[in-house]
Order: sequence, then structure tokens, then C-alpha cells
Amino acid sequence: MRRSRNPCGALFTAALPEGVDAEPKYDATVGSMIALLKYGNGMPFHRQEILQESLGVPLPASTQWDIVNAQAERAEPVFQELVRQAAQGDVVHNDDTGVKILAWMGERGRQAAFEDSDDETAEGSAEVPAEDCTEDSTKEPGPDRTGMFTTAIVATGDGHKIALFTSGRRHAGENLKDVLRRRAAELPAPIQMCDALSRNLPGELKTILANCLAHGRRQFVDVANLFPEECQHVLEVLGVVYHNDAIARERNLSPQERLLFHQAESDPTMEELHVWLAEQIDERRVESNSALGKAIAYLLRHWGKLTLFLRVPGAPLDNNICERALKKAIRHRRNSLFYKTPHGAHVGDLFMSLIGTCELCGANTFDYLTELDRHADCARQNPQNFLPWNYRQTLEGKRDAQTPSEANRQDA
Repeated sequence: MRRSRNPCGALFTAALPEGVDAEPKYDATVGSMIALLKYGNGMPFHRQEILQESLGVPLPASTQWDIVNAQAERAEPVFQELVRQAAQGDVVHNDDTGVKILAWMGERGRQAAFEDSDDETAEGSAEVPAEDCTEDSTKEPGPDRTGMFTTAIVATGDGHKIALFTSGRRHAGENLKDVLRRRAAELPAPIQMCDALSRNLPGELKTILANCLAHGRRQFVDVANLFPEECQHVLEVLGVVYHNDAIARERNLSPQERLLFHQAESDPTMEELHVWLAEQIDERRVESNSALGKAIAYLLRHWGKLTLFLRVPGAPLDNNICERALKKAIRHRRNSLFYKTPHGAHVGDLFMSLIGTCELCGANTFDYLTELDRHADCARQNPQNFLPWNYRQTLEGKRDAQTPSEANRQDA
């Protein structure tokens, strides 16, 4: 008689309940919620792990990463399509902020980052000002560059707004240059809105450059307690311009109509301000080396770019839309403190881009990320049909094309 094999150490897998599929293990909503909490609202994986544990549904941080990493890979074609479409925009805004990527940091830097992560209340320790680095963005980054940056690019055109994020060694201008290389050759140069730092420029690629009026205004706000009368005058004049721009939005004026409106209502006011500013310096009413003198000199030095909205249709007043977008990256930095690898940074950039574009377009972010993952195969083949502003029409068209039995099975 043959002896039976010893079952010690053998694994026996229980059968799944009826109606439960073995694959996929996690529904698309799981990855969407994790990504939205972390990259949209700044909730790190370890905090989500604690939350899940308290709810009785353990979900380790490492598993969360595996889920969002796989979902990001499936969403990559749509992200690349967003980059392509952003390159065709009429107006492009760009700016950057600091970021930490451990794989690119020395041993001391990595140790400091981990020490910061032990004290989540010390948000200031995680700040990485992008202004610390002064390299010229018109040159390709060399091996000696140590700065790390997250660039936000917001492109507007064709009735849509697109937010893009890129983290790495490159400055805002270099990242904008990579995007604009995908621009159709027959299109005219776009309007570029940024502050006056040279590293925001896209090198040899031509743009119609506008500088941020709010950036110049902020310099007077900062010294208003020292020079109340002079600063109050400047702020009141700029307030007239912003009031006029608000009226143009309320009236839903076209770019050309908005230009004519500003030329009629804002140009005389700005011309008077320019004369007043020049008098303060020329007649030595203000010490040129004082804080007020430097604020005035900034406006005079960049006057042409600060007032582009008086000469070019569609030119914005400021870069506020891009600075608001960057808050998403800053919130992530203050809570998660760093990315471990460049690939992890790219995953974060991808989700921030999708989430930020949804918010600008008024789309439901959670619904979009979920449907994008559920229809990943279709999105890979036709990414232009699965963008935040048209994915719902695409899904409705697919549903209309289904037979009643197929629709019933999908609903079930």
C-alpha cells in the first residue's frame, strides 16, 4: 500500500464566493481615492495607513504605492496627451518651487530629510525655496547643478485649461521649453506669463513675454508699513486695473474686446502711474536704495512686460493661476517632505497634473481618475478622447453603441 504524501506545509486556497472575481484585486476606486488624498490633498501614505487601520481595513503604505504606481502607468498615455495639448495653448503660465528627491541627495541631505520627517509639526524644516538656485535657465543643466524643482505650467486655449507638473533638476524655463517643442510649427508664438526671473524663459524658443503685475504689486504691499502714503497710491491705481479686468470677465468680453476696454479704461491710469513712478526716482523724492525705491525700480525696469495686457489681446495681468496650482506641490512637500526616487516624483507629477486639470475644468476628479483606470485600454488607444473635459461624452458614446444586453452586464 502506498503511503499518502505528507501535507505538512502545503497551502490550500479557499474558493472565492460566488460572483467575486479573482482579478483585479482592488477596484479602480481604491487607487483613485489614494491618489486623490495624497497628491490632491497632501495626505501621506502612512497617514492613510493609520486611517485604514482604524476603519478595520488594513492597507499598508507599500501596498498603496503599488496601487497608485500601477494606475499611473496605465494613465501615462493620457498625461502625454495633456502635455501635447498644453503645447498648443494660446497662453502659458510657468513658475517653480523647491522639491526634495532622496535619490539625488547626498548622505547628509538624506539624513536631514528623514530627521524632518520625524517631526511633522516642523513644516518650516521642509521648505526648499526655489530661489536658492541662481543658474541661468537658458543653459542646459550641468552635472554641478544641485537644485531640485517642481515646475507648474498652466496652459489656456481652445476653451480649456491644463495644469502640468514636472519635478527634477530643470528650472521652469527648461521644462516649458520641453513642452513647447511639441507645439505645431504653424502656430504663432504663445503668450508666456511668469515673473521676471531669467530662468523662467524657454531658451531659444520664442514667446510673447508678459510679467506678473501681482508680483510687482506685492513688493509695495511688503513695505506699506514703512511708506504708507506712496504705497497706498500705487495700490489704489493697480486696484483700478484689476477692477476693470473683473468687469471684462463679468461681461464675458472676447480677447480683442477686453484689449479695447483696458486701453480705454486702464491705459490712462497706468500712464499716470508710470509718470509718477519716474518722478519719484528722477526728482530724488525716494532714495533709490530704499525698499520703496527698489519696488519702484522693479516696475519701471519691467514696465513693458507688466503692461502687455494693454497691447496684446488675451495677455493676462498676473501669474496667480500658476501660483495657485503650485500650492498642490507645496502642500505635498510640507506633508510628505520628499520623494524617494525620480520615478516616484514622476508619479506624483502625473497625478497632480490630472487632478489639477480636472479642478481647472470643473470635472469631478474622483470620477475622472476612476473612469480613466476602468477604460485604460481605450484611453491608451485614443488618449485624446479621455481628457477631463471630454471623457464623459466619450463614455456616453460608448454606452450608446452597446447592445442592451452588454449595457445590463456592465451595470451589474
